[in-house]
Amino acid sequence: MIRLHVPTPLAPDAAVAPTPDQARYLTQVMRLKIGESLLVFNGRDGEWRCVITEVLKKGLVLRVEEQVRPQSVGPDLELLISVVKKSALEFAVEKAVELGVRRIRLIVTHRTQTQHVRMDRLDAIAIEAAEQTGRVDVPLIDEPVKLADLLDGWQTGRLLMFCDETGGAPAMAALNPPPSGEGDHPKDGGGGKPRTPASGSSPSTAEPVLGLAEGETPGRAPSHDGGGMADSWAVLIGPEGGFSPEERDCLRALPFTTAVSLGPRILRADTAAIAALTLWQAAIGDWERPPSGHDAPRAERQGKQSPP
Repeated sequence: MIRLHVPTPLAPDAAVAPTPDQARYLTQVMRLKIGESLLVFNGRDGEWRCVITEVLKKGLVLRVEEQVRPQSVGPDLELLISVVKKSALEFAVEKAVELGVRRIRLIVTHRTQTQHVRMDRLDAIAIEAAEQTGRVDVPLIDEPVKLADLLDGWQTGRLLMFCDETGGAPAMAALNPPPSGEGDHPKDGGGGKPRTPASGSSPSTAEPVLGLAEGETPGRAPSHDGGGMADSWAVLIGPEGGFSPEERDCLRALPFTTAVSLGPRILRADTAAIAALTLWQAAIGDWERPPSGHDAPRAERQGKQSPP
């Protein structure tokens, strides 16, 4: 069934007026008529079934009938990505929403190429991706800020997956290590390959993954506020030219950072974002949850176009 995001509060018998673009899509592309149903959500009140009650010259009127899903959010996962070229940034935002991130923070690094970012365009892409993937929430997208400023105000208890092209622990091993006592933690360095412990060493004496205190394990590490297990994460993706040595040293020194490798090849920023988020979801995300059951048919989803 067709899904639309609307800003209107949703409750039984409430009237909803889609935007002119949405009304045009419903009537001219999908050919819906009075009495036909669709699903709407606003990111606050869950998902509701609505019926078209009026077709106006330049719009539609919908009547809210019943809630079909309560409000929910995905894992507490943020994407921190440097401002890159328009097409790559838009692609990364779209795929990040599809992969379940809760928030997208745009950052400016030493090597970020300064350029204008159309936040309204990114918001529209995020909304469309949420509509197509069955989400009932739309991730926040923050205006660009300097990386140093973001790190200065870092949220207590949130872990940072630092995707470092110069090397780090293999991502899957860092996020989903073997149970305690069954193997060594992969050590940072060596192009992302785990370092074999020296002869005679034991799992109890192996060095921990960079960014974690002695005795901690990567992945669901103890939270820094002492409140059990930390489920809040952020994934950091750098600019086209990579992080500067100063930024890399700063990131590696932070107690909440785990430096990871995404393999032996240097990836574009948008590819790296998709790869990192996929690995995180596969290791400790919500991919084992059942699907929402409201996925639109492929033909319907292909009919939608993002605003220019």
